[in-house]
Amino acid sequence: MLLVEKVYSKNDVVEMKKPHPCGENRWRIIRMGMDIRIKCLGCNHSVLLPRREFTKKMKKVIEKAAE
Repeated sequence: MLLVEKVYSKNDVVEMKKPHPCGENRWRIIRMGMDIRIKCLGCNHSVLLPRREFTKKMKKVIEKAAE
């Protein structure tokens, strides 16, 4: 089995495996470090997740941030 590392950075829009209760499934990464803070693009609710948990729950990067 080949493990593929997911590449993401600050201000990327990502899709999570489960949608937010508001119905939206797109999140913007607003802080990175040991923990990652993401903001729901539907209702602007902010969630702080440990990096390991975020990597496990993230499905894919939808939109890369302009560099």
